This record gives sequence, C-alpha cells and structure tokens, in this order.
Amino acid sequence: MQLQSLDRVNNYFETNALRIADAKEKGNKVVGIYCIYAPAEIILAADAICVSLCGTKQDSIPAAESVLPRTLCPLIKSSYGFLVNDSCPYLAASDLVIGETTCDGKKKMFEIMAADKNLFVMHLPYDQASEMALTSWQEQFHLLVARLEQDLSARITREKLLAAIAVVRRERQALKRVFDSAKHKPAPVTGMQLLELAFKTSFLPDKEEGISLLNAVADELETRIKTGQSPFTDQTPRIILTGVPTGMGSHKVVALLEECGASVVCIDNCVGYKKTRIAIDAAPDASQDEIIAALAKRYLAIPCSVMTPNPNRFATLKELALDFAADAVVDLSWQGCHTYNVEARAVKEFVNTELGLPCLRLESDYSTGDSEQLRTRIEAFLEMLPGKK
Repeated sequence: MQLQSLDRVNNYFETNALRIADAKEKGNKVVGIYCIYAPAEIILAADAICVSLCGTKQDSIPAAESVLPRTLCPLIKSSYGFLVNDSCPYLAASDLVIGETTCDGKKKMFEIMAADKNLFVMHLPYDQASEMALTSWQEQFHLLVARLEQDLSARITREKLLAAIAVVRRERQALKRVFDSAKHKPAPVTGMQLLELAFKTSFLPDKEEGISLLNAVADELETRIKTGQSPFTDQTPRIILTGVPTGMGSHKVVALLEECGASVVCIDNCVGYKKTRIAIDAAPDASQDEIIAALAKRYLAIPCSVMTPNPNRFATLKELALDFAADAVVDLSWQGCHTYNVEARAVKEFVNTELGLPCLRLESDYSTGDSEQLRTRIEAFLEMLPGKK
C-alpha cells in the first residue's frame, strides 16, 4: 500500500542535491555528519545546512578497500568509498565534516579522511554515568561552536541555539508521530516505508519543509488507522529490529523480514526510533553555557553499543517491546562492528529472559550474497513464533 505523502517525500528527495547546490550558490554553508552524536542544533545555530553522510551502499565499498582493511565494517568502508569515488553530492558540498570517535575503525578512517576534507572530530566519552565524562563531552561541544564560528564565519548565540532547539524538537516530534503510528495493531505502514522516510528526510536542506512533509505522512497514517487500512493483519508477527544503522542500500534485512511475512513495527537504531526519544531540558532563560550543557547531556544519553556499560539500551528495548506490542526482536550486527557484535549475546539473553520474547541474532554486510541464507533463517524463526504459524 503506497502512501501519497511518501511519494511527495520521494519527489522532494530526487531534487535534494540540486536544492543544496542552489543553496551553496546563494552563500549557504553545509555541514556533514556521520552520527546522531553530532548536535544538529549547534549546526543550525551556525546558520548551516546539516546533512547525513553515513554510507549505506555497497557500490562504494570496493574503492574504499584499496585503502581500508576488507575486514572493517561495511558502514565505514561505504562512507569512505564515497570520498574515494567522489560519488556523494552531500559530502562534496560539505564545508565542514563532523566525525566522532564512536569506534576505533571510524576514528582511524577520519585520520585518513582529514587529508582531503575539512574535518572536526568530536571525542566521545564511553561512560554515560560519570560527571567527568559529561564535563569532557561539554568541552567538545564548546570546541565545536568555536570551530563552526571560525570555519563558517558564523556567530552562534543563545537566541540562535534556543531557536534551533525548537526546530529540531519539532522535527523529532514529527518523525516520532510517523514511527508511533506503528504502535497500532495492525500497523498502517511497513517497516520499509518507515526506513525510507527516516533515511530520505535526513538529507533535506530546509527543516521546515521536512517537518511539513513528515507531518503530512503522519496525518495520512492516522487516517489509515481510523479507516482500518493496513498492509498487515492482526496475526502478522510484529518485529522490533535493533542494532546497527540501516538505510536505503543497507535495507535487506528489513525487506527480507517483511517479504517473509513479518511487520517491522519499530526500527531501534540511530536511523530510526533512537534519534526521536530523548528531549532536551533547556530553560528559555538559560545562558549559552547552560544550553550547551543541556545539549551535551542529551546527546551523551543516546544508548549506543559504544557505551560501556550500556544499561540504557536494554531499558529502551523493554519500553519499545511494550509500546509496540512486539512478538519478537531481531538484532542485526554488521560484520566487523565489534561493539554491536559483542553486545549481541547480552541482548539475546535479555530479550529471552527479561522480556520473554524470541530473539534472532543476524550478522551480515551490505552485499546480497547471503540474502537467501538470511531468508531461510528468518522464515524458520517466524514459523516458530507462538501462534503465528
């Protein structure tokens, strides 16, 4: 079942690179980010366009492997391959690229990338509980402000920060409206549609247009719920997909799950639901330093597997399983992604014992070579779900 509002998103996305090129000609600056630990609010407060650069396609990986190890995770290789091939208009348009030390592979890749791109690397602490970690992370935010002001000839003020926080909050709320529609049983939207929407709206140069497009999708989905329209039935297994980032080009597990008869109702990763959940607590009369402190606290709380220990991921999974009435969890790791691969065992035990749900652990890459093997495993897993044969 196609969504007319999603068609509008697709049409907008097709001309997105041209819109950014036009904005550049008019003097606008572009900042590229690889991770949701990079604070979009500070980028907007510098009057810059914020675009996602995370690689999700297989075709850029061979070029990257001429420099990077083949055993490195596909996300890093795909991201770097865009630079080698000069095949990503968003990376080419970026006046500044923000990296972050979320893993060893990424930070070493950024070292190489710095020879060709204007790069600022944020050093992420891995402890969410200590005051020392928060203080260190706040310092990274202040350094980012200084770098943006210097490189973009910008002036970041408390008023601009508060305005940017309000815009990003409305963007996250609009995206969450879309995601939350899948809490209804049966879901009015497919997991592939959710993934496509979240992925494509992460590149839009005009936040207000993006918010309008997202709310239009949410409105259409609410209408579907009221009129009983769904591509699924009440008996369709409801799956939460957790783990590594996925996007268009690295979407095969989402597609296979639904081809095999499941409904992916929640995508718990940094492309999906994870980036909508945490609000920012900044008072309207807060000073600029207090605002930056609130931003740092919000971003440090993101429950990525790079955090150690990482109790927030498990608390989030429990909440999502209840909210989305999940029948099972699928945990996806990319080959070479050590943090998610190591954490996968604990996730499976938690889902089985604490949530009382079946859990399928999958490890793959961006290629299609293992698609039929994955299909066989997914089909067998779905057939074993209680009452869902």
